[in-house]
Amino acid sequence: MHETGVVVIGAGAAGVAAARRLADARVPAVLMEARGRVGGRAWTRHVGDLALDLGCGWLHSADENELAAMAPQLGFPVDGSPPPWSRPAYDGNFSAAEQKDYWAAWERFYARVDAAAAEERDRPMSDCFEAGCRWNAMLGAMITYINGAEAEKISLREYALYHDSGVNRRVRKGYGALIEAYAAGLDIHLDSPVTLVDHSGARLRIVTPRGDIAARAAVIAVPPGVMANETLRFAPALTGKLDAAQLPLGVADKVFLRLARADDLPSDTRLAGSTTTRETGSYTLRPFGRPVIEGYFGGEFARSLEHEGDRALAAFAIEQIANALGSGMRARLQPIAASAWARDPFSLGSYSYGNPGARAMRAALAAPVAGRLFFAGEHCSAADFSTAHGAYRSGVTAADEAIKVLQAQPV
Repeated sequence: MHETGVVVIGAGAAGVAAARRLADARVPAVLMEARGRVGGRAWTRHVGDLALDLGCGWLHSADENELAAMAPQLGFPVDGSPPPWSRPAYDGNFSAAEQKDYWAAWERFYARVDAAAAEERDRPMSDCFEAGCRWNAMLGAMITYINGAEAEKISLREYALYHDSGVNRRVRKGYGALIEAYAAGLDIHLDSPVTLVDHSGARLRIVTPRGDIAARAAVIAVPPGVMANETLRFAPALTGKLDAAQLPLGVADKVFLRLARADDLPSDTRLAGSTTTRETGSYTLRPFGRPVIEGYFGGEFARSLEHEGDRALAAFAIEQIANALGSGMRARLQPIAASAWARDPFSLGSYSYGNPGARAMRAALAAPVAGRLFFAGEHCSAADFSTAHGAYRSGVTAADEAIKVLQAQPV
């Protein structure tokens, strides 16, 4: 049986951060990853010279984000241009007057959200829609893109816990590629899913298809659903963790379409799929000036498209774009790649959101067990949930907790 100091389970942003922190502290550690790649829900798909982020793509709170600070040092220049949603959208199917009216409705909606979140009684975000507002469907769609869930599922009190500085940046070479670069040099074992953490003995026994590992401690950095459905089990069982692992993950999916004769469309410009229904995609024309269109889908609509099969997102996107830009677009668009995070057995969703009771569930998920089991992931973050930097910070915290315990209990 292989022996080490700490086993880190899951090579997403949290697991990589934990493993890097342990390596810097000279604590023997191995990083076990079920997939054949590093990054988890940070996944940059390389297609020719295109770097396409199928998972997280924006460095949120970039002025406070450690990953944004380290990116240039790792050879990933941070793009300082404003995000597409901060600029006017394509006006062919969404006029300037309509956009002005929509953003006024947006401001009124979020003013009600802020006011209601401060009240003593908690309510769902859907209570803040303005009765009869022309833009409720589009606002509802945007909420699913941001949170991965519909407004009726989101607690105002829990939503208000999320911290956002409002500064958003990108890296042209890919956010997932940045996480992978940060992992360079670590002792990583790919295609090695951990199925059991046996903490009944003096040493942990970590069970994988490639053999067992004995360790003094473990950092568990997998999404909560992987624990909830016992793809990863604990012996003895951790009942409190299993209960908290019912924390739901929202769904946010992307599709990328190659665009022929791209120069006649503007760069980094949003295209509204529909302004009248919540079941719609949102599109970015030519992100970074590339000959592609990026489509975004959220909530139960994204989940339903996943269930229709691998080509459903692309097919829906192409039809919607053709309806907006003309039937000739069908011949100009070619599917490149799409995500399906809800169907991914090692993710079972995209990221957590402010569901009722989430704060207590996050705290329970983050709590160490017996000074040997430490937990990390965006779902463990009190205020940075749903983000890669929240996952990163939780991984650093878990590693620091493990280092402190191990140093106090020398071999």
